[in-house]
Amino acid sequence: MNPELRLLEALIFASAEPLDERTLADRLGNGVDIVRLLAELKQDYAGRGIDLVSTAGRWSFRTAPDLAEKLRVDAEVQRKLSRATVETLAIIAYHQPVTRAEIESIRGVATSKGTLDILMEAGWVRPGKRRETPGRPLTWITTDGFLDHFGLESLRDLPNLEDLKASGLLDSRPVLTSIQGGAGGAAASEEEG
Repeated sequence: MNPELRLLEALIFASAEPLDERTLADRLGNGVDIVRLLAELKQDYAGRGIDLVSTAGRWSFRTAPDLAEKLRVDAEVQRKLSRATVETLAIIAYHQPVTRAEIESIRGVATSKGTLDILMEAGWVRPGKRRETPGRPLTWITTDGFLDHFGLESLRDLPNLEDLKASGLLDSRPVLTSIQGGAGGAAASEEEG
């Protein structure tokens, strides 16, 4: 086996955190084609018990998805996420960077500080940059931990509207977006006819 490939494998395996390509290239030395080596290593692990995966541009070994259920360890869950927490996480994931006021506007209700604290403790969201608007509100964004926990390589892998409908998570009926004709329009003509 190629010594550079062996060292690459050992670096990724031994690291407690996923490693980016720049860090790996620095450790392997100048002139190393890190992209080619990662592709070769990924191919070597294809179909095995672990996969080499990239999450947010950082590389790590992960259990093959088809084996995850067999390795699952049942543990008592400390607490189930509330509906408000799940809604807030979804809004941040799909609208980031998003301010607390924007989250509240989308949800239609105030967001308690505890909701964001729970998501930060889970390692799924973090404060982003401040908006360059009056009051300079803080924005919220998801973390690499969010991507890792939900098995996403990047935010582009979030399910779209059609995926959510197909999985049964959203109602597949068309959404009524507006009523034509105002108060005396379509509804009045239906009653007369």
